[in-house]
Amino acid sequence: MSDRLTRIAIVSSDRCKPKKCRQECKKSCPVVKTGKLCIEVSSGSKIAFISEELCIGCGICVKKCPFEAIQIINLPKDLDKDTTHRYGPNTFKLHRLPVPRPGQVLGLVGTNGIGKSTALKVLAGKLKPNLGRFENPPDWQEILTYFRGSELQNYFTRILEDNLKAIIKPQYVDHIPKAVRGNVGEVLAQKDEREMRLELCRDLDLNQVLDRDVGDLSGGELQRFAIAVVAVQHAEIYMFDEPSSYLDVKQRLKAAQVVRSLLRPNRSGDLCSYVIVVEHDLSVLDYLSDFICCLYGKPGAYGVVTLPFSVREGINIFLAGFVPTENLRFRDESLTFKVAETPQESAEEIRTYARYKYPNMSKTQGGFKLTVKEGDFTDSQIIVMLGENGTGKTTFIRMLAGLLKPDEALESETEVPEFNVSYKPQKISPKFQNNVRHLLHQRIRDSYMHPQFNTDVMKPLQIESLMDQEVVNLSGGELQRVALCLCLGKPADIYLIDEPSAYLDSEQRIVAAKVIKRFILHAKKTAFVVEHDFIMATYLADRVIVYEGRPSVDCCANTPQSLLTGMNLFLSHLDITFRRDPTNFRPRINKLESTKDREQKNAGSYYYLDD
Repeated sequence: MSDRLTRIAIVSSDRCKPKKCRQECKKSCPVVKTGKLCIEVSSGSKIAFISEELCIGCGICVKKCPFEAIQIINLPKDLDKDTTHRYGPNTFKLHRLPVPRPGQVLGLVGTNGIGKSTALKVLAGKLKPNLGRFENPPDWQEILTYFRGSELQNYFTRILEDNLKAIIKPQYVDHIPKAVRGNVGEVLAQKDEREMRLELCRDLDLNQVLDRDVGDLSGGELQRFAIAVVAVQHAEIYMFDEPSSYLDVKQRLKAAQVVRSLLRPNRSGDLCSYVIVVEHDLSVLDYLSDFICCLYGKPGAYGVVTLPFSVREGINIFLAGFVPTENLRFRDESLTFKVAETPQESAEEIRTYARYKYPNMSKTQGGFKLTVKEGDFTDSQIIVMLGENGTGKTTFIRMLAGLLKPDEALESETEVPEFNVSYKPQKISPKFQNNVRHLLHQRIRDSYMHPQFNTDVMKPLQIESLMDQEVVNLSGGELQRVALCLCLGKPADIYLIDEPSAYLDSEQRIVAAKVIKRFILHAKKTAFVVEHDFIMATYLADRVIVYEGRPSVDCCANTPQSLLTGMNLFLSHLDITFRRDPTNFRPRINKLESTKDREQKNAGSYYYLDD
C-alpha cells in the first residue's frame, strides 16, 4: 500500500445528478466489474461516492460522465501526509497551513479556489481543522499534538486559551449591506475600540460618506468602509481577504499603509499582532507583505501551502510556477513581463493604419465637469487610462461610444467620429436566463465559431468549462471572463474595456492581459482600457491617457502620451516610484523614503522601463 491515497477523486456536488443519468461511471468502472464497491450510488444519496482507496485512477468514469462531474487527480508522491482539512468525501482538501509570525504581515498568493479562504478560516479559529479525517474529526488535543514542534502549535494554543481575537475582512464586500444596517459614522463609532476612528477616516477618505447609509455606498466605498471597520477594532489577528478590489491605485496604497499600521505592538507591549493578507494585485501584495506563502494545486480539488519565502522570492516563485524547496513544477509556463510584446511591423504596414481623431470636448454631469483634450489613436493600439476613481474615465469611454453627447465640441472642426464600439462595463449584472453556451451563441455566433477566436480568446480564458453553467449562477471571476469574451467577440472598431481585472486572480489577470493584447494585435483594432492593477496596466499599454484634477469635481483628460512619460506624470501625482525586478521584469513599488525611492524622485524618473 505504498501508493495509498496518491490520487483524489472529486465529485462536483452541483453537477452530479444520479437521477438524470444511467450511472455510466459505475457501469464503466473496471474495479466495480471485479466486484468491489469502488463507485457507489445509493438511492438516498444526492451524488455518487468514489472510494479513493479502491480507485486505480484509470479515468474512464471521468470520460463517461455525461455532466463532467468527476475529476480524478493524481497527486505528487509526498502529498499523502500533511492534510490539514478536508470538507467531506470526494471534496476539496488543503495540505499544510501558512505560518503567521507576530509583528509581520503574511501575504498569501495563489489562484482562486485553491484554499486561501479555507486557510484563513482555520487560522482565525472559525473552522476546526479535521486533518483529513472527516468521519471522526479529532479533538483539539490531537490537533495540537499533530502540530507540535511547529510555530502553529503556540499559535493554536494561544487561540484556544482565548487570548487571541481574530477579525476577517470578507472577500465579497458587496454582501455587507445585507448584514449591516445603519449609517457609516454610527457603525464605525460603535466598533471603535482603538480610538483611531478619525485618523482612519481621513486616511481612507471616508469623511464625505460618514452620514450616508451603508446600503447606498459604491463598491470602492464599501471596501474602504470594511477595511476601516476591521482596523478600528482591537484584536490580535487581523485578516484581509482581497483588500484592493474596487479601489483605484491611490486608494490601494492608502489601504496598504493602513494594513501595515496595524502591526504596532499592542498596549500590553510584548504582544504583537498577526496580520494576514490575501491579495491578487501583485504590486500591492509586494508593497504590504513582509513574507509570503504561495499556494498551488488544482482549483476546487486540492491546495498545498508552501513554506514561507521572502516577498520578492515568493512572488517570483509564483510567477515562475516552480517551487525550488520542493522541486516541483506546478504550472506549465512561467509568466514574465517583457515590455516589448508589440508586433515587429514594417513602416509601410504602419502607414496603412487608419488614424482616428477626437476633438476637445467637455461634459458636465451634476456637479462634475470633465474636460477632454483632443487626441488621436491608430489601429492595433492599446490605450490605458490612468486616474483615480471619479475622474471621469468611464464618462470619456461612454462619450467615445456615443452613449453620452458632449456639451459642445470646443471650437474645433473635428466632430466626435462615429465608431462601432464594443463595451465591457465595470459592473456586470447578469440578467440572461440560460446557460453560457446559449449566451455566446446568441450574441457572438460568428466569433464563437471561428477557430482563431477560439484559440486566442476562449481557450486561454477557460470558457469551455463554463459552457453548461447558468449565467445567473456564475461567480464574479467567471462572469468577468465571459464578459471579456463577449466584448472581444463583437466585431467593432474600438473596444472599450472597463476594469478587466476585477474578481480575477493573479494568474487569470496576466492571462487576460495577454488575451487582450494578442487579440488587438491580430484584429488590428484599437482598445481603450481602464485598469487599476499596475502590473496589468503596464503590460497592456502602448499609450496612456492621464487624468488630472479633483475627483468628482473637475477633471481633465490629457492627450494620449507614451508609456514612460504618462507613467511618470501619473506616479508623480501619487508620489510613489517603481523599479523593475531583474528576473521577470515585473514592476515593483519602492518603499517610501528608501534610498532608491529618494534617488528616483530627485532624478524625476518615477517609472523605469529598463534597468
